[in-house]
Amino acid sequence: MKRVLVALSAGATVLLAACGGNTGAANPSTGGPGVPTPPQASLTGAGATFPAPFYDAARYAYTLKFSQVTVNYQPIGSGAGIQQLTRKTVDFGASDVPLKASEAAAMGGSAAVVQIAGTLGTESLAYNLRGVATGQLKLTPDTIAGIFLGTIKTWNDPALAADNSGVSLPNQPITVVHRSDGSGTTYIFTDYLSNVNADWKSKVGTGKSVSWPAGQGASGNAGVATTIQHTPGAIGYVELAYVLQTSMTQAALKNHDGNFVIPSPEGATAAASQFLAVGPTQFSIVNAPGKDSAPISGYSWLMLYKDQPDKTKGTALVDFFDWLVTDGQQYATTVHYAKLPSTIVRDDINALKTVTSGGSTLLNVPAPS
Repeated sequence: MKRVLVALSAGATVLLAACGGNTGAANPSTGGPGVPTPPQASLTGAGATFPAPFYDAARYAYTLKFSQVTVNYQPIGSGAGIQQLTRKTVDFGASDVPLKASEAAAMGGSAAVVQIAGTLGTESLAYNLRGVATGQLKLTPDTIAGIFLGTIKTWNDPALAADNSGVSLPNQPITVVHRSDGSGTTYIFTDYLSNVNADWKSKVGTGKSVSWPAGQGASGNAGVATTIQHTPGAIGYVELAYVLQTSMTQAALKNHDGNFVIPSPEGATAAASQFLAVGPTQFSIVNAPGKDSAPISGYSWLMLYKDQPDKTKGTALVDFFDWLVTDGQQYATTVHYAKLPSTIVRDDINALKTVTSGGSTLLNVPAPS
């Protein structure tokens, strides 16, 4: 499979053409030897921008093998994706943070919705400083919090200078760029800050949307990335794929163990390995211990109704998700995400096996051991 380059324009629509799944006979819904492929269906989804490059790469690979089902995914932000699933204007939603109790209640309760981890990634602090290359700028939890609280206002602030000996930081105002929409990327970032800085936790807190003390907003990861690129002196939090695919510069971040690490898929894997029990009710992996852990890492989640009113659509949907969390994970690494841990894949498939239509189970496969 050749490398897939993903368009990162704000508001872009990611088209996933898909049907069938794992290529072996073990999955009766995927067209293995002697087994028919799923019926034709057209699916729609919306939500998080964090995983959009991976979903696009997966679409490309899946389309080469199967074409009976088309899937349209709109990366419009986690909050908007949850809203659309609640209104049942889409077949599935995507969010970098699982449903809150109030959000689940609006969908009929937590028992009415299945939530699975779709991918694992990490966030960068990307910046626009002439002459300061990737990794040359070192940021600690306190300096990150100070920048986003607005107490560190210039790049040559003594707090930054103390951690960046030998780096020429300019006497230039810092322009903070943050998300303007309801965002799971924001949740992961603010969850991290609440874990590492008491002032942030008490004054701002954690959420998909918060009252920002400083800076300017932009919509989606792509919007934040573009704003940083066009604003000298800017800094913002961006999912790693957007940073690497557009050759942005990013900071080295001081992690839980005191090591400065440049965010990477390997760093996300290292962080995830520190948390054995992860699910929709216990999902945070920020500020993970471990010398290589990327500190602002997280899972992104896919959501669908447990009772599917249309058996054809429901069969196609659970089949695609089954492929995405198994065979499809090989394409995550091509666009700078990490493969899901085997324990998460097992839990995902067990969750998908609870999806029904008219009382019939739609996915009949053994979960990985």
